[in-house]
Amino acid sequence: MHQNIFENYKSRDKSALIPLLQDVQAVYGYLPEETLTEVADFVGLPLSRVYGVATFYNMFRLAPLGENVIRVCRGTACHVKNSANLLFALENTLGIKAGETTKDRKFTIELVSCIGACSIAPVITVNDDYHGRITTKDIPSIVKKYNVKAKVQSEAKSEDAGVKA
Repeated sequence: MHQNIFENYKSRDKSALIPLLQDVQAVYGYLPEETLTEVADFVGLPLSRVYGVATFYNMFRLAPLGENVIRVCRGTACHVKNSANLLFALENTLGIKAGETTKDRKFTIELVSCIGACSIAPVITVNDDYHGRITTKDIPSIVKKYNVKAKVQSEAKSEDAGVKA
């Protein structure tokens, strides 16, 4: 692990656990299992306790996010307008459940209590893009749009790498 993550903390300081986990996640994008062991040793806590804290707070992730994070609003306005059906359609289309990432790491589905766009309910976001007043019929085309976008960006990176070589 990046040893400089530990530089700002005193060894055996149990009160540093949450800020240390936040720093680890800022570097890796999630909390890799091997780093949890290092954090536990550093702060002097059993791994089970560190794991308990990491799983208690929903700000921490134990797996990397996909390239495209789809957030499904489950707030009152979206719930009333059948966001549960949108979630079901997304899960079926992508073959994963909420909280999971596709094997190719292209998509992650997350549930949120409220996206704050109640006037266009039901709403999902894909990365920073809002998709409002959608139906289950819109889900395949939305997913396809981001699959194509990822493919085009990947091809552009490959071409850039070829030019630099």
